[in-house]
Amino acid sequence: MYGTKATTGIGAYIKNLTDQLFMIDQKNEYVLLMLDPAYSKFQVPNNRVKKIKVKSSWYSWSEQLEIPKILLGQKLNLVHFPHFNIPILYPKKFILTIHDITPKFYPGPKVQNSIIRKWGYETVFRTGLKKAKKIIANSNYTKKNLIDSFKTPAKKIETIYLGVDQNFKVIEDQESLTKIKNKFQISKPFIFYVGVWRDHKNLPNLIKAFEIIKSKYKLDYQLVLTGQPDPRYQEAKELIEKSDFKSDIILPGFVADSDLPLVYNAASLFILPSFCEGFGLVALESLACGTPVIASNSTSLPEILGDSAIYFNPRNPQEIAQVANQILTDNSLYQELKIRGLEQVKKYSWQKCARETLAIYQSH
Repeated sequence: MYGTKATTGIGAYIKNLTDQLFMIDQKNEYVLLMLDPAYSKFQVPNNRVKKIKVKSSWYSWSEQLEIPKILLGQKLNLVHFPHFNIPILYPKKFILTIHDITPKFYPGPKVQNSIIRKWGYETVFRTGLKKAKKIIANSNYTKKNLIDSFKTPAKKIETIYLGVDQNFKVIEDQESLTKIKNKFQISKPFIFYVGVWRDHKNLPNLIKAFEIIKSKYKLDYQLVLTGQPDPRYQEAKELIEKSDFKSDIILPGFVADSDLPLVYNAASLFILPSFCEGFGLVALESLACGTPVIASNSTSLPEILGDSAIYFNPRNPQEIAQVANQILTDNSLYQELKIRGLEQVKKYSWQKCARETLAIYQSH
């Protein structure tokens, strides 16, 4: 398997999937290709698992040359690429996981402004879809996108849902929750967002909605936006700077895995306003911590969250604010959503994800 143990959405997928595979599969041998610092930190769990250090960074031209050489040298029966960036020169059998096709709809400035980068993305993506023996999609929404946008045969795609790490759970220790709020200088009840600062995450409309929550509905809440502001996407940062409620918008930056369950628990409400999501794992993490979720009414989110969330049009800040106000001022609805959320997350398991993935390995 070629991937990383880094703390990203894809990194979380690889970490949890491999952890479970190494426990349930007592037969096969595994080789992990990893970048530093993940390579140095990862402890090989048994003698059936081997790690190899990779020097080339993700999405680079050198990656396309280095990875095939390493893989061919290992004489592997099957390779699982857990992301679209396959080495197009690798000639042997492989499985491919596609988490979403967001770059097609929201390519970002580097790709959008570069014909070479756009060509590179399209070439790698289409080559992977064509050459893969089986494609794993993490939602039916992503599967439909692959069929509609890339004409991938439906029979070639298997939907396998992700799981929720057991660290995400209800925490009733009020002292710990108070400490985590103090750590990030959160002084009021707060609305929470977790994710990157890219255009498809729709942070400008979230900030506009928060201003309406404060000005129209007079709710004395703070908005906590995790993640590092991205200099390529200035609109959100500019809106915060100009906001009359700037002092109530908290920017803690990167939140460590050890702190994240506590922050979810301390939050009053979690908002996922994305224009495009392949799965929406962060929303499930919030539900697992007993914090209600409101989310975009599009892409994969209704499929994954079901009736455990209340939905809004992500392009309408007024509607986002109205739905947030509805949840935060209706205690019976709020409590009902907490119960529904805890039931919904029971449908998702990393062990189930690993067993279904292993079945694909064994059939190829």
